[in-house]
Amino acid sequence: MNIGIIGAGNVGGGLGKIWVKKGHKVIFSFSRNQEKLMALAGAAENSGTGSPAEAVQQSEVLLLSVPWGKVPEALKAAGSLQGKVLIDCTNPLTPDFSELAIGHDTSAAEEIAKMAPGAKVVKAFNSAFAEVYNSESRLFGSRRPTMFFCGDDAEAKKIVSELIMETGFEPTDAGPLKNARYIEPLAMLMIQLGYGQGMGTNIALNLIHR
Repeated sequence: MNIGIIGAGNVGGGLGKIWVKKGHKVIFSFSRNQEKLMALAGAAENSGTGSPAEAVQQSEVLLLSVPWGKVPEALKAAGSLQGKVLIDCTNPLTPDFSELAIGHDTSAAEEIAKMAPGAKVVKAFNSAFAEVYNSESRLFGSRRPTMFFCGDDAEAKKIVSELIMETGFEPTDAGPLKNARYIEPLAMLMIQLGYGQGMGTNIALNLIHR
């Protein structure tokens, strides 16, 4: 699969490197630091760098991984996303990361779907810290952490579920895209637990069934 990363920070970079190791072709884009993009791509034949528009042209799946305030700029640089699977791992945090900027009656994912008409938006990868994505393994003991995802396109959700599984998480379908209103606050909870309660950033969620 060809995957374009729009936003090559710690989250996008960490996930991109995992998918490179899994054999996908990954294009890293949207960074002010070209050297950082080159370092992420490394020497692997199945990874490279480019502009957001080039990442879109070369990929079936895109990961949007930028700060909330950079979303309009990133999507403008990407151009048309018609027919593309767009994984939204953004969180609509205020600049000081102290609270959510929007929620309850909408979500970042729903707003992104409006800004990217024709894209098959799936919310995922927003509820874990970058440290977990950049670790050697996602396992906590013998357990896979849970990764909730939601969206309105069944085929797009199937693709994202498989990518979640490949990263070492247990995919859990949380329903339609509007349910991102409930998934996005989980990121705020994780920030409060990690920093406010001193648990650190090597933590993750786990949904238990019986």
